[in-house]
Amino acid sequence: MLWPEALPAFKNFLKLERGLAENSVESYLRDIAKLASFLQEGVAPEAVSEEDIHRFLAFLTDIGMSSTSQARILSGLKAFFEFLRIERRRDTDPTYLIAAPRLTRKLPEVLQVSEIEDMLGCIDHSTPEGTRNRAILEVMYSSGLRVSELTELKITQCHFEEGYLLVVGKGSKARLVPVGSAAIKYSEIYLEEVRKRMDVKKGFEDHLFLNRRGAALSRVMVFYVVRDLAEKAGIQKSISPHTLRHSFATHLVEGGADLRAVQEMLGHESITTTEIYTHLDRAYLQQTLKEFHPRA
Repeated sequence: MLWPEALPAFKNFLKLERGLAENSVESYLRDIAKLASFLQEGVAPEAVSEEDIHRFLAFLTDIGMSSTSQARILSGLKAFFEFLRIERRRDTDPTYLIAAPRLTRKLPEVLQVSEIEDMLGCIDHSTPEGTRNRAILEVMYSSGLRVSELTELKITQCHFEEGYLLVVGKGSKARLVPVGSAAIKYSEIYLEEVRKRMDVKKGFEDHLFLNRRGAALSRVMVFYVVRDLAEKAGIQKSISPHTLRHSFATHLVEGGADLRAVQEMLGHESITTTEIYTHLDRAYLQQTLKEFHPRA
């Protein structure tokens, strides 16, 4: 099997067997293509050796790629060679004994409640975009949604009377997420005063949040909205839509929420992913000690 043949077959495996979302599939394929390019396609997928993988990872280090990115690429390689074994294209996995580089966990940026209120205070509610943006921020902070989950959120998935959203996350896995009263209030205002009057393009009739042209919002547009409001609020931190998700989880943990409940709401497969917010909580407690304890 040559690389041009292997990549489409691997793509089908990821979509059909693994059930991965399109963005995840494309990310895997890009990583495998990097290995193929490094080997200059002179080595067939069946002939890749452990030494080839070591040389490839050393090359990634030499060009300054972070350990986090290398770990992600190695994960993709492991999935690829697992696929080749399942397809009986090879008997061994050249990545089997290769460990991922050690990662230093960087604590994500978190907004204070007052900073979120400052951002909300900068929204111009007299415009259709402002009404929509208020609903966007309220929903993201209230329910901890990923950007892709927000842009793909459907009206029929919003069960406001029951106080829940049906969210489709990574790997097309659905979960029920509670939504707060403020998010419900501003979403209903947006639906009644803005969304109902829009000329909606075909195929987007059920999407909750739309752009001016009546199509689904892009991820980039949501980034722009959040960063623009942060700038207007005078916030100096590095802000993205994911910051609202981190803030949602951190504020829950700081308030004493059960970690399993936070895991469920965030849609994390592993509790270890959610545990980073316990580290954030410790950092918060340490800072509180330094600020307020007379002997700190």
